[in-house]
Amino acid sequence: QVQLVESGGDLVQAGESLILSCVGSVPSYNPSVMAWYRQVPGQERDFIAGIYVNGLTKYADCVKGRFTISRDRRMRTVYLQMDSLTPEDAAVYYCHAAQGTEQYWGKGTRVNVSS
Repeated sequence: QVQLVESGGDLVQAGESLILSCVGSVPSYNPSVMAWYRQVPGQERDFIAGIYVNGLTKYADCVKGRFTISRDRRMRTVYLQMDSLTPEDAAVYYCHAAQGTEQYWGKGTRVNVSS
């Protein structure tokens, strides 16, 4: 059973940076795409950034130019570099991966941003 484990969530001040990591736990894990979503209580989980096995990346408009998604060569670990954080970026950030028809989610890591 694939498990995705996120880390890196923290409390930072507005304008600071943070790096989130997500590691897939199973050696046979071979996703075609990995992504980050975030969710604020009472709201839907929103797509933030995704990276495909060919290196193609996509971003939500609200984070373009501030966030950067990257991965290791084997797509075992995906990172989210978050710069110029604002209070509006505060949320629980979830890692997502797709492998064939299977979808996997991590349990989330919390990011808080103080003004």
